[in-house]
Amino acid sequence: MKLIVGLGNPDKKYQNTRHNLGSNVLIQFIKTRYNSSLLPKKNLNAQIFETGQGTDKIIFAISSDYMNDSGISVLKLSQFYKVSPSDIYIIHDDLDLLIGEYRVQFDRGSAGHNGIKSIIENLKTQQFHRIRIGIGKPINNISTEEYVLQPFSKPESDIIKSLIPKIIKEIEKILGP
Repeated sequence: MKLIVGLGNPDKKYQNTRHNLGSNVLIQFIKTRYNSSLLPKKNLNAQIFETGQGTDKIIFAISSDYMNDSGISVLKLSQFYKVSPSDIYIIHDDLDLLIGEYRVQFDRGSAGHNGIKSIIENLKTQQFHRIRIGIGKPINNISTEEYVLQPFSKPESDIIKSLIPKIIKEIEKILGP
């Protein structure tokens, strides 16, 4: 069994921001691969989509908590479905990578990402997988908080659109044959 979580903020005003890249990629993947969408599970603080059975079950989720509290829903999901941290995959934006870059990694610290920090604190481990998607760093002296809550520019958006098929292939690899 695997749990794949896309990070973001729940309000509509954040829907197309840099910080919601993880949740937006996951939503697009579910639409493309399964022609479906996520359904709310209030007791788990998440929206979810499930596929498969038994040990082949895959749970896709987006937290209904704000980014900085993402760990609460990830913990609830992992406990409810009995998924060990090593079978959890988090898709999220990353300031340390340029726009158009991504990395798939395991057992890494938060690097200052508050959503990841919350997950590590709640799971009490960093031994989970991450798909880090680059959003670049702020320029022109704007704060990091302001930067991550902005939408991508048109050229940046075009780069992200061309990157998403690569991320989808990475998710396909996670799912296996």
